[in-house]
Amino acid sequence: MARVREFDTERAVEAAMNAFRRKGYEGTSIQDLVDATGVGRGSLYAAFGNKEGLYLAAMDRYREHYALPLVEVLRGGAPGRELLREVLVAAVDEIVRDGSRRACLIVGAATERMAHDPQVATHVQSTTALLEDALTRVVAEAQAEGQVSGRRDARDLARYLVVTMHGLRVMGAINPDRDALTAVVDAALDALG
Repeated sequence: MARVREFDTERAVEAAMNAFRRKGYEGTSIQDLVDATGVGRGSLYAAFGNKEGLYLAAMDRYREHYALPLVEVLRGGAPGRELLREVLVAAVDEIVRDGSRRACLIVGAATERMAHDPQVATHVQSTTALLEDALTRVVAEAQAEGQVSGRRDARDLARYLVVTMHGLRVMGAINPDRDALTAVVDAALDALG
């Protein structure tokens, strides 16, 4: 008879996600995951197969917690340029509020795992494409309304904003100074024309 899982899987994935954000994939040991989740090693293996399985579940959770809500905000009705500033400033505020200087799981996965793990590459690429598509729509609308220059393709500007968002996460991990990060937001928006 199979044993019934005796832990909250969602809570364990959330705890693992935060552990991976603090230490990266390679820096997070199985013991770190046991400590973070409060779930025994055998139970983690039974539920997720291995450390990579838990990492992929953590990436899914990160997408649900950060990327999907952001895409929903970008689908909102605010004027384009105003919405872009609101989203970027909200990212700054989250970075500053975090206090623990946790890394962006997508940036960490892209630099640490993507080159040699096709499943991680798929996660990173699909999450990035989702954000890029949403930003492209907002930029194109802002261009049509004359709020953003039409000199550049909307997709190119959306990619620039994705790079800016990821850069804010990296810089925020180094120095979560709100004024400095907000100055980057203002510079990015000025660059849109």
